[in-house]
Order: sequence, then C-alpha cells, then structure tokens
Amino acid sequence: MPESPEVWLVRHGETEWSRTGRHTSTTDLDLTDEGVAVAADLEKRLSPLAFDLVLTSPRLRARRTAELAGFPSAEVDDDLVEWDYGDYEGITTPQIRESVPGWTVWSHPCPGGETADQVTHRMDRVAARLRAHGGRVLVFSHGHALRCLAARWIEQPVSEGRFLYLDTATVSVLGDDRGQPVISRWNS
Repeated sequence: MPESPEVWLVRHGETEWSRTGRHTSTTDLDLTDEGVAVAADLEKRLSPLAFDLVLTSPRLRARRTAELAGFPSAEVDDDLVEWDYGDYEGITTPQIRESVPGWTVWSHPCPGGETADQVTHRMDRVAARLRAHGGRVLVFSHGHALRCLAARWIEQPVSEGRFLYLDTATVSVLGDDRGQPVISRWNS
C-alpha cells in the first residue's frame, strides 16, 4: 500500500485575465510580469522539498508557473485544466450577472461549458490518481479546478469549493489525518 499522500497544490501565477477577474479556462494566456516574479519566488518555498510526482495542467499559465518554480519537467495531466466556462470565457462575473442575476460557477450552469458533474468526475480521477500514487505530490493548476479538487479530496461536492478562496501563486496542502482526508494548509 502506498504511503499516505501529501498533495501540494499551486495555483498558477497572475495573468492579465486573472488580474481583471475574467473567467479563463481554455484561453491559453501567459503570466504577467508580476505573475512571473511571484511564480519564481515559489522556488524558494518548494525547492527544499522532495516530490515523488509533479503534475501540471497543460495550460501555458500553469506550465510556466511550474517551470519558474523549478519544475520544468512536470508531467502534463489533462484532468487538471480549469473548469470550462463555455460562453462565459473571457468575461467577468458582474458581466454575467447583468443577464443572470446571482450567477456563480458554483450554483449555475456555464452554457457551452462543463457541468459540475463533469468537473466532479475529472477531479475524482485526479484524487484517485494522487491517492494511488501516495507520497508527496506537487500539482500546478487553476483556481476553480483546485478548489474543486480540494472539495472532492475531503469527500464534499465540488460546490463546496465556493468556501475555499484561492489567490494566484499560492500554496495549499491536502493530506490525511489518521485515515481521514483533510485540508492541511490553504491559500498560503
């Protein structure tokens, strides 16, 4: 049986769209200058640790963050992409709420994008892979995707990710406490 997993999550560095609150899933943006600087600072926090596996979303912003943090050979995992916002790609929540009052990704559909059930299945595959691997794993991904992964890790619906605010270029840790999946650290 593999050693209990310790999963380190890193949200990608700032992009122009993350800075301005535009929903970004499939649009492949690079980091801003600030995003590059902060992502490079992650190396100081992560380099002292030994990781058994390093995974990244295929999106440029996540791969670039992994590279700047000192992990240029991170393995791409397509399941780590951001929630597909469909028709809401590139627009902000206030813009969406002009036609859909009260809209959130947690409570309303994304026309032309993914459903919460589809995201759940993706994150369940990721969580199963991480548990099966065991050891210390590092994951570079996106805001909503990582919030969903954390919710599924602790056996909650993806909608519970709404309670887990996540800044760009932050580190969070998922783990195990005597057989119970836990969030050990968040948004640090």
